[in-house]
Amino acid sequence: MPKLLAPISGRPYLAYLLDWLQRFGAKRIVLGLGHQAQAVVDFLDRDKAATAGLEVVPAIEPRPLGTAGAIRFARRQLHSDPVLILNGDSFTDVDLCALVAHHRGAGAKATLLCVEVDDAGRYGRVDIDAKGRIRGFIEKDANFHGKSLISAGAYLFSAALLDEIAAGGAASLEREVFACAPPGSFAAFAGRFAFIDIGTPEALKAAERMIGATVTGAAAGDLPA
Repeated sequence: MPKLLAPISGRPYLAYLLDWLQRFGAKRIVLGLGHQAQAVVDFLDRDKAATAGLEVVPAIEPRPLGTAGAIRFARRQLHSDPVLILNGDSFTDVDLCALVAHHRGAGAKATLLCVEVDDAGRYGRVDIDAKGRIRGFIEKDANFHGKSLISAGAYLFSAALLDEIAAGGAASLEREVFACAPPGSFAAFAGRFAFIDIGTPEALKAAERMIGATVTGAAAGDLPA
């Protein structure tokens, strides 16, 4: 089963995600799909309530392209400036409209949502300077135990950065775009937000408590269309 369809209290994770984005004003969503893409397409065709009021565009990769390759493949479908990009297997309880406002004020090519976690050993860490710009990234270290900022897998990319990725050959956002950028190129929107990665059975069970309450409580706003 693709992670987007992982069951949470009887509903696929994707249904919650669409609800949550729509409550912040999203109108058009492009899904970058690969492995078991047809199962996601079948869900969208079958559950019209989940997509009511939304234009949902599947972009199905012909082969695994990596996180940057997926953006390159879908570039023609991405119409707004900036574009909100989300990993399909993590969720952060954050005000997306505040994230957009911060990005516009920062004047950066991209803004990364960064979350402080108590034990960052299973994640790569983000180093941020006093001005809220990203100095660099620290590789995952299982021997590290302590609080740190990590990337939450949510980004606002300017059209200029999307065009750079589309014109290049990078496969990985993390290794070939973020890590190779000069220090200070990207802004961070950082805080101690509730964050969950649904990639383990334990996290998926915890998501039932977190995601349902968060989605029903989200406030309407204005995201890039």
